[in-house]
Amino acid sequence: MPLTIQEQFGQIDIYVFDQILRGNIAPPMRVLDAGCGYGRNLVHLLREGCEVYALDANAAGVEHVRRLSESLETGLPAKNFQVGSIEQMPFPSECADVVLCSSVLHFARDEEHFKAMLAELWRVLRPGGMLFIRLGSRIGMDFEQVRPGIFVTGDGSEWFLVDEAMLLRLTEEKNAVLVDPLKTTIVQDHRCMTTWVLRKRKV
Repeated sequence: MPLTIQEQFGQIDIYVFDQILRGNIAPPMRVLDAGCGYGRNLVHLLREGCEVYALDANAAGVEHVRRLSESLETGLPAKNFQVGSIEQMPFPSECADVVLCSSVLHFARDEEHFKAMLAELWRVLRPGGMLFIRLGSRIGMDFEQVRPGIFVTGDGSEWFLVDEAMLLRLTEEKNAVLVDPLKTTIVQDHRCMTTWVLRKRKV
């Protein structure tokens, strides 16, 4: 019996799904999900034969992804799935064709922490590879600032929020190429989520 769409793709982020449909993420690419949670963006990639690596601070989430990989008989070693922090990942430099970081960076403590995480995401990406980031922003809505860079969202959460100027400046600083224009979804009276997708130039 054919798989249902949900069985094939899980609870995938629609913007990750878009990159898959366009061929920007496909087997046999090496894909590193930094902040993988319980693997919502990895079900399809594991099924289709991508060489998946994953990291999260939540040990239960990492164990879930490890077991998912085993259940799909991917043959991937357990060491591909690590508990750790994004700002200090236990993976070699330039090891991944694609790095995913979805709904994580807005939990940065401050700008220094944000930039440390971004630097590490960039370190593990090979030249020519793609960095997919989805994060909270101030593009489209105003929020109350409570500390430098930290704002209160509609549900009372305190997030580090970027703006368009900051993302474009960081893109230039990395000498990166925007794969797509910045795309922002505004959740009414609640939050803004921006998709920032970069290509690392080949030297």
